[in-house]
Parts: sequence; C-alpha cells; structure tokens
Amino acid sequence: MLAKVLDKGGIILALFFGIILFVFGGPNYLALMLVFFTLAIGATRYEHEIKRSLGLYEHERGWENVLSNGILPAVLAVLSASLGPIPFICSLAAITADKFGSEIGVLAMGEPTSLFTFKPVKPGTSGAMSVMGTAASLAGSASIAAAALFLFKISPNQALLVASAGFLGCIADSILGYFEERGIGTKETTNFACSLVGALIGLLLK
Repeated sequence: MLAKVLDKGGIILALFFGIILFVFGGPNYLALMLVFFTLAIGATRYEHEIKRSLGLYEHERGWENVLSNGILPAVLAVLSASLGPIPFICSLAAITADKFGSEIGVLAMGEPTSLFTFKPVKPGTSGAMSVMGTAASLAGSASIAAAALFLFKISPNQALLVASAGFLGCIADSILGYFEERGIGTKETTNFACSLVGALIGLLLK
C-alpha cells in the first residue's frame, strides 16, 4: 500500500516514524496514524480521474511530505509520557482535516473564495476555502476524533474538542497557504504549521 502513494524516500521515513510511534507511544499511537494514512489515501483517490483532468491529482508523495506531516506527531509520541495523548490526537486531526479539505474541496462546484480578498479563485489555490471543502475538513477532523474514542478511550466531550482543534489547525493551514501562494513558505512548512496549531490547541485542552 505504501508503494502506491509514496516514493522510496517517503516509505523509509514513514516506516521510521511508525517505529517511533510504536516504541514511545504504543500500539494505539501507531494505529491512529494508520487510520490517518488510510483516510488520506481514500481522500487522495476519491474522484482521482476528475482531479487528474484538472491537473490537481498528486499521486506519489516524497519524504518532504512525510516529514512535514509526520515529524510533530512523532515528537509528541516521544513526549507522550508527560503530555498525554491529546496533543498527538489533535495534530493528526488537523492534518486529516487539511487533507480532506484540499483533496475533496477541489471537486466543489464553482470557485472557492480567498480568505483574504473574499474573491473567487481557481480550485486548488492555497489560502481559499469552499463550502464543500469546509465540510470535508470537518469530516476529516471528526473521523480522527471518532477513532480516538475507541483507541484512546477519550470522552465524547474530548472528542468534540479534538474535532474542533483539528478544524482550527486546517483554518491556520489555509491562512498560511495565502502567503505560500506569494512565495512566503512552502507546502511543507504550511503542513507542519497545521499540525502544530492542532497540537498547541490540544495542549491547552488536555
């Protein structure tokens, strides 16, 4: 499955992060990361032919993408003995929300709206959101929160907070994406910031 979505460098780094999650966090940490990975593949593959025709289909990702999405969850797993699982869960909720929003939002009818100019922009433009993309982001964040209910036995109230933290992380990603479009930062730094915002909110909530 890894070989279908990651290049060689991405596979090696993903396996390395998986070992860290298992050793320092335990099987539940690794399981939740696998939930994210499965959801991310599903979102990427969803209506992929349409996305390919639009020039928006990213099939194989490299180590840079794995690093930007996986480094913070790995660090949070290492620190889990003192921080607990909530920051880790929230970081995954944020990157899942972002993945759903970007992969499903590009399929929305009509054009998304820039968060800064409030003008329509072409699908796939960073720093913009659509109603469909926003709903997809919420669904992605909620999916991680629901999985955490079973894997980490968090309470329903905590799950709601996780879903909210993940969505806010996605909003931060979209805001930074506006600057990314103007050469300030990269997709990787924006992805990392997304997971960081989710984790910081989770740290406040834990």
